[in-house]
Amino acid sequence: MNEIKVTLADQLKQKPLAEQLEFGRIFTDHMFIMDYTAGKGWHDARIIPYQPLVLDPAAIVFHYGQTVFEGMKAYETPEGKVRLFRPEKNMQRLNKSNDRLCIPQIDEKLALSAIKKLISIDKEWVPSAEGTSLYIRPFVISTEPYLGVAPSKNYQFIVILAPVGAYYKEGINPVKIAVENQFVRAVAGGTGEAKTAGNYASSLKAQELVADKGYAQVLWLDGLEKKYIEEVGSMNVFFKIDGEIITPALNGSILEGVTRNSVISLLKHWGYPVNERKITMDEVYQAHKNGTLEEAFGSGTAAVISPIGELAWRGENIVINESKTGFVSKQLYGILTGIQTGKEEDPFNWTVEIE
Repeated sequence: MNEIKVTLADQLKQKPLAEQLEFGRIFTDHMFIMDYTAGKGWHDARIIPYQPLVLDPAAIVFHYGQTVFEGMKAYETPEGKVRLFRPEKNMQRLNKSNDRLCIPQIDEKLALSAIKKLISIDKEWVPSAEGTSLYIRPFVISTEPYLGVAPSKNYQFIVILAPVGAYYKEGINPVKIAVENQFVRAVAGGTGEAKTAGNYASSLKAQELVADKGYAQVLWLDGLEKKYIEEVGSMNVFFKIDGEIITPALNGSILEGVTRNSVISLLKHWGYPVNERKITMDEVYQAHKNGTLEEAFGSGTAAVISPIGELAWRGENIVINESKTGFVSKQLYGILTGIQTGKEEDPFNWTVEIE
């Protein structure tokens, strides 16, 4: 099943101005849907006008959260071409998440072909202003109407598109982060390494509490001892200590970020010593005290690189690099966004052009 049926919208929406773009509030004219039925497999791949979904109130997704999603971006190059950044990695991770949530595997080539076709139809929605992009949200929902706790027999794989500006209004400027000591994001053996809705729902309380105190996000610690650093908000995290760049090792509760992987590859390419290992908050604090904590930043699809200017931990304010954007953060952001938008060389062949 490789054919994708296309039904175009009769009326097209008005495109927003670049300065009106927030993150994930405006959506394009079309969407992709494909159905799964037990015994039949994935079928009826189609691109249709963007519209509400019709679901039974007993659909399993509403009650037991059997759902996964991905986050990707399309960028316009200076020549007016549109390109994706490492999309095959997102499709691989989607299937990894599917496996953890007992969702049938998706044909990765077909999914990528559908995304390319959808973007080519809505190509005029790809913004060209500095710092903007077309955000791509593929997701799978369980649609069988059933209140028993069991994997669904029916699913929908859907892709929607949203022209976006910067995820954090601070942009590449450093953000203030509070270290979370009460709530935990995930534990090894749980769903932390899958990209599933429940992980994000359970993070909202901690985020809400620190937002009231002026912090952009929380730094998550491990769920057992609450001393090992895991992620920052919904991003992977890096620390530069005495010339070495350290990021928490993937341990079963940390999401394997595509941007994380790209950052590690770039840093090694540039000759930086990179270490994927356990790192405690106490180690970061001691490095701050002895003057060897040089930089900290988060990495993710939405923000790309987000420098950390301050960490609040146990009543202490750990100011990093005088709350200024560090050299490595700036270098990574510039090169990564440059590769994504075609303004920099792509030595790794990470980008895929859409015809």
